[in-house]
Amino acid sequence: MAAQQPAWQKRYSRKLSWTDFAVIVISVFAGQAVSLLRLAPAGEMLPSTTNRLVFSALLAAGWLIALAVYDSRNPAVFGTGPEEYKRVLNSTIVTFGIAALLMLLFDPAEIRRYSVYVTLPLGLFLLVLGRWAWRKRLHRQRRLKKNTYRTIIAGDREHAESLVKQLHSNTLAGFELVGAASNTGVGSDLVEGVPIVAGYDRLLSAIEELDADTLIVAGGAALPPQRIRSIGWELEGRHVDLIVASSLTDIAGPRIHVRPVAGLPLIHVESPEFTGWRYYAKRVFDLVSTVVVLPLALLIVAVLAVVIKIDSPGPVFFRQMRMGLNGRPFNMFKLRSMREDADDALPGLLDRSEGNGVLFKIRADPRVTRVGQFMRRHSLDELPQLFNVLRGEMSLVGPRPPLPREASQYDDRVSRRLLVRPGISGLWQVSGRSDLSWEESVRLDLFYVENWSLTGDLLILWRTLRTVLNPEGAY
Repeated sequence: MAAQQPAWQKRYSRKLSWTDFAVIVISVFAGQAVSLLRLAPAGEMLPSTTNRLVFSALLAAGWLIALAVYDSRNPAVFGTGPEEYKRVLNSTIVTFGIAALLMLLFDPAEIRRYSVYVTLPLGLFLLVLGRWAWRKRLHRQRRLKKNTYRTIIAGDREHAESLVKQLHSNTLAGFELVGAASNTGVGSDLVEGVPIVAGYDRLLSAIEELDADTLIVAGGAALPPQRIRSIGWELEGRHVDLIVASSLTDIAGPRIHVRPVAGLPLIHVESPEFTGWRYYAKRVFDLVSTVVVLPLALLIVAVLAVVIKIDSPGPVFFRQMRMGLNGRPFNMFKLRSMREDADDALPGLLDRSEGNGVLFKIRADPRVTRVGQFMRRHSLDELPQLFNVLRGEMSLVGPRPPLPREASQYDDRVSRRLLVRPGISGLWQVSGRSDLSWEESVRLDLFYVENWSLTGDLLILWRTLRTVLNPEGAY
């Protein structure tokens, strides 16, 4: 059994520590330098070099301690992104909150304040940038099956299969599934390709034999609470992480709160909200952002309009009926990317659909023009939908707007996509686009509907920009 922390985790933690140290030293002394340059010409009396060094050393030490107290280098959050950044942000805010209070009470010298004004934003930016850079490197290594958590899953077949599928679909999380534990099919059966290596009675032996460093107990009642508790005791001091996966799926962290009651970790799940101030804030964000980008978008549309007219006969713009908020139909605008007779040619192509369900998709659609192929690859044909955003029919981010014939086939579950405004972009846009199956696109849209946030919208828009510049899965 793993008697010590995996070597890659130690190396990664050391790299983060040295990066944090370098960033903080650079930021603190950059703040001091800028404050000296700002105040020295004014003839203001400056603190002695010793005082400046003591102040800088205390600020840097306090910052490093705060990063450690907030567990910003915990292996459990390696490569997670938002959680890493959140811990860095919280530790930085606390550090400078305390520093500001102490300066106000004991040292009102202006040079200290100028130093903090520079050090705080510079240091926070560089710390987050460092985490981002190491996270990208970690993801590249995990694509090569390196720097992973050797993981055993324990649970009944139904829950274990569901968990294995989800972990296989997110390889960047770093869980390398080396075996499963179940009371049936030991030694001869598979759970989604993962061999069942032991029953529950030999769980700890299997962890030792496979040199596993992570045990995930799948949801369900296969292992009683007392047994899970005893396993936790037996794993103490062995650097094997115990993770208990609930039966909840596709629910974002902000909607989940653990509430201990009588020693039981009850999970409180907040219901999704589809009205209120958050939706007004989203609408304001859509309007302001659209107005900002509209001049550039109009210029691009004007250039493409000329090229479209030269390339093929027909109108520049294409209008199509789509289903919007609460199932209300609206005309969605696009730049025309197909021949003028595209609708007439559709019936003869239906049997070639690659859409995996309700969606009609075909990789080499003969109706798409040469200019249309370029526009679709970079999503430029979507630019006129900014007018749909201004009219309140669409949002910048949301589920894919369905055709009426698609929406007519929705069951109650899929119809939840219509509880919010459809978007120009969305999780489907940045997660594979046309390469997604019908079920995958539905899952992503429903996840967005129930868990959206303005922060999440900003991240999706950033990923959209990267996807447009480096297109994959668009046709």
